[in-house]
Amino acid sequence: MKQSSASHGAPKVLIVDDEADILELLELTLVRMGLESQRAMKVADAIALLKTHAYDLCLTDMRLPDGTGIELVQYIGQHHPELPVAVITAYGSTENAVAALKAGAFDYIPKPVSLEQLRALVKSALNVSEKDTQAAPDHTLLGNSPAIQLARNMIDKLARSQAPVYVTGESGCGKELAARLIHEQSTRQAQPFVPVNCGAIPENLMESEFFGYKKGAFTGADADRDGFFQAANGGTLFLDEVADLPLSMQVKLLRTIQEKKVRKVGATQEDPIDVRIISATHQALSSLVENGKFRQDLYYRLNVIELKMPALREMREDISPIAQALLERLAKQSDAAAPVLSEEAIAALRDYAFPGNVRELENILERALALCSGDKIGHDDLYLSMPASLDEEPREPGAKWPLQDYLDRLEREAIMEALEKARYNKTAAAKLLGITFRALRYRLERLGID
Repeated sequence: MKQSSASHGAPKVLIVDDEADILELLELTLVRMGLESQRAMKVADAIALLKTHAYDLCLTDMRLPDGTGIELVQYIGQHHPELPVAVITAYGSTENAVAALKAGAFDYIPKPVSLEQLRALVKSALNVSEKDTQAAPDHTLLGNSPAIQLARNMIDKLARSQAPVYVTGESGCGKELAARLIHEQSTRQAQPFVPVNCGAIPENLMESEFFGYKKGAFTGADADRDGFFQAANGGTLFLDEVADLPLSMQVKLLRTIQEKKVRKVGATQEDPIDVRIISATHQALSSLVENGKFRQDLYYRLNVIELKMPALREMREDISPIAQALLERLAKQSDAAAPVLSEEAIAALRDYAFPGNVRELENILERALALCSGDKIGHDDLYLSMPASLDEEPREPGAKWPLQDYLDRLEREAIMEALEKARYNKTAAAKLLGITFRALRYRLERLGID
């Protein structure tokens, strides 16, 4: 592995393009930023230079006389994994940009090249190459099971990229925590991390909440206001439950991601933004695409690299240390000594299905902490609710009809149980139930639950 050229003076950038005017533009911009540059017009020429010189960044066009930029990205990934490489793509070439990011490119920039976007990309990329170690993050993923180690290793790799990340997994398995870890270990760690629950925003407010608005844009807009994208500028925007976005909003989100610009409601011009997108949902986006409920082009933009977070039942050997760590944190909040879990309690937790995953485990332990009388939590203190078997369902005549009454009763019980586990946080309860916030609100009104 070659030493970074930055240790010997100004950072050096390798530019690969077969168009003279593009080369002149890039070189002039880099010189004004105090950087050195070296040019190559073919893939073979670039590889020859990489074998004999050290660089801090590589900028390559997608189409070259003897190959493609993706081939160069793959070569650098194999032989110079510490070197960030960005690809210049033709305007509107979504497929090429996504392919480059999946191949390992740090980022991409579309033609015609925007100098403002170019400068932001270069600064971010050079910051990546200069950082060999990262400050310890405020959040950690507990456990040593193969499933969680795989997720942890993937997070480390994703932190060095600017590619959009799609986090999958069941409700309560730590998707937001994974997004925060990617942000905290990246060059954007000093900039904002803005989490957004897409299912909790009323549809008529989505555009103004995401993009902001100008004074006078609509009734009640008495001052300019920034949206989520402006708040996350320079940092990371985490779109949780992205599957809940209506189709009209999906179109606007796609354009913003492609153009890297936002237009406030009521504004006449667009403003550039530099935001990394991390999205998540417990639903299967691919199925929603097939059913026409989610745009395919947006799906491919968001799902550049997928990170799967394991369910708690897939890492049962980690349940004991995770539970004890959660107990210590909960006890610390109450300025009390953390009790220990009895062997019976640990065995019961390991046998439990945990449909709500780590979030449910935390709720169970918080309740046990409040109810246990000594310094040890026993099996009975956990109050684990085991699902009833089919044989235990009511069998008396008329118990299952009228059908609507019976279904309403089951729905009411499920909702009340979720609300109790979520400490009556409706957004969290909706996640446990696997429905949107709006859907839960509708059901609460229909069933007369206050």
